[in-house]
Amino acid sequence: MENSSHVTFFILAAYEEIGHIKYLYFSIIMVLYISIITANSLLIIVILVDRKLHEPMYFFVCNLSVNELYGSTALIPLLLVFILSDVHEIQREYCIVQIFCLYTYGSIEFCSLAVMAYDRYVSICYSLEYHRIITMAKVCLYIFCVWIVSIFKFIITLSLSARLQLCGNVMNKVYCDNYLLVKLACSDTTLNNIYGLVSMFVSVALPFVLILYSYAKILKICLTSSRVRAKALNTCTPHLFSLANFSFGCFFEILSSRFDMVNIPSPARQILSVYFFLLPPFLNPIIYGVKTEKVREAFKRTAIEPLIALVNGK
Repeated sequence: MENSSHVTFFILAAYEEIGHIKYLYFSIIMVLYISIITANSLLIIVILVDRKLHEPMYFFVCNLSVNELYGSTALIPLLLVFILSDVHEIQREYCIVQIFCLYTYGSIEFCSLAVMAYDRYVSICYSLEYHRIITMAKVCLYIFCVWIVSIFKFIITLSLSARLQLCGNVMNKVYCDNYLLVKLACSDTTLNNIYGLVSMFVSVALPFVLILYSYAKILKICLTSSRVRAKALNTCTPHLFSLANFSFGCFFEILSSRFDMVNIPSPARQILSVYFFLLPPFLNPIIYGVKTEKVREAFKRTAIEPLIALVNGK
């Protein structure tokens, strides 16, 4: 192929490895997707409707749910179609859009978790000044910056990838991946590789440093007070679980993209490759909703009690 304009579609070859258990995969992923849409939508509505939840922490959780609806919807509907289909070709334009959506989802998720770690640090270490330091205006600014930086960063990434001359169109994955797209290039990819390192630093290294700094400060103050330890355990456990859950999936995805993990069975490899698009969006509403007393009480006020009153004809 002389240039990238000759590549009009990509073949997602990993679907061929799913085999005869595709109906089981389809059923599990369909149930997960319905649960993701329902749980995250309910959590967003409850937080927006109940004024008692109009606090920084819950607005950050609301932002997390919005991003998880965005990321899972960018992947799962097409994933379900391709699982049942015998044709696994995706048009080049849609592939580029999917890469953009999935990469921005990952960046927004990790950066949001980093900002939430900072929020927990201020809440625990500066509890008396918390509402002066973390105002709702700052919360909106943080969320806005996370989205804008992630979107702008990956617009540049894809503009660099779009200019490449390609020598193939087969990706051994169940979704489009920018790293694999660059590997298909037969033109110079130096600029892509340099910008990829810069983008990785902004998307991963900086948020990771903020998370480490926040929890180092939290740990330091916890060592001095049992009361603070109890508060930290209560407020940080959901965030730490969410962070660990997302980081595991993200870390495996980076490893599987860069290295040929032939020792892992193909079905397990394909499941783990979509882990951080499925499990964090599924579990986070449980972590921040079902396991949080204030959210449970708000859900009762905004949904359960009106429904009971309607059934009783009051």
